[in-house]
Amino acid sequence: MKHLLLIVSIIATMTLISCSKGVDSPIGFSLPKGDEAIGKTVFMKYQCLSCHTIEGVEQEGNAEISVALGGTTTKIVTYAELITSVINPSHKLASRYLATDVSTEGASKMTVFNDVMTVAELINLVAFLQPKYKLVPYQPTRYIYYPQ
Repeated sequence: MKHLLLIVSIIATMTLISCSKGVDSPIGFSLPKGDEAIGKTVFMKYQCLSCHTIEGVEQEGNAEISVALGGTTTKIVTYAELITSVINPSHKLASRYLATDVSTEGASKMTVFNDVMTVAELINLVAFLQPKYKLVPYQPTRYIYYPQ
């Protein structure tokens, strides 16, 4: 019985260890807290309103591309997703934007700011954007039961 328990423990441990993503794992990645007010300044500095709309910030003129940021969602928008959206805008494109807001190569039309935006600006920008997303509970469809 002791040998069986030992074998099961070893197999369980090996299974858990094999679930690691290795060098590509996000484990251990953390950035310091940003400043929301400075983030709004960064948002305006890089003219994000030329392609984005966000509640509470007036947009001047008509944008050729209008991608809404923030608002209500049934899925938590994580800090990591927002960071990735800025540094790698083509990583994940929302299906509602695919028809109009991508280049002919299928990449995002968003300017890549990696060579111009500092890490501090990125952190503050995400601190500004994160609270703009409001989580609402998912409302399942209520089906009417029809007895046979």
